[in-house]
Amino acid sequence: MAVEAEVEGGEVAAPAKKKLPIMLIAMVVAAVVLLGGGAAAYLLLFSGPKAEDTHLAAMPQTFIFNLPTMTVNLRGDGGKEQFMKLTVALEVANEEVMTEIQPRMAKVVDAFQVYLRELRKSDLEGSAGIYRLKEELRRRVNIAIFPAQVESILFKEILVQ
Repeated sequence: MAVEAEVEGGEVAAPAKKKLPIMLIAMVVAAVVLLGGGAAAYLLLFSGPKAEDTHLAAMPQTFIFNLPTMTVNLRGDGGKEQFMKLTVALEVANEEVMTEIQPRMAKVVDAFQVYLRELRKSDLEGSAGIYRLKEELRRRVNIAIFPAQVESILFKEILVQ
């Protein structure tokens, strides 16, 4: 049964088209866009090498050489004795440097002891004091083991009493 509408002038208009096919087409287009966007997001985020993997692969491997714990008297300002307990590790570039510095460890410990005994408690206050200590120890160890070089000094324990 067709619905016909009469327009002014007695003419019969064509039946109104149903909106169902337009809605169906719009839903299909929306589904294709959503699936395409999801696939693109998946490919961009989850495929290929991960940023963490490339970052870790680019980092050079270093080796850690642990020194014995040192306990030294600090230079006193008054009558009270002050002590510092320090555990340090040396970061070196490769195993050859580790084997090269092994026989020179007595020189390294001696250089550290001489320097540390001249420090006051006030020299070690704050992050700036610890940074200066780290850089001075690195400088002294590099002098003691020359021509080998230490990449950095790693503090494992610092206790000042």
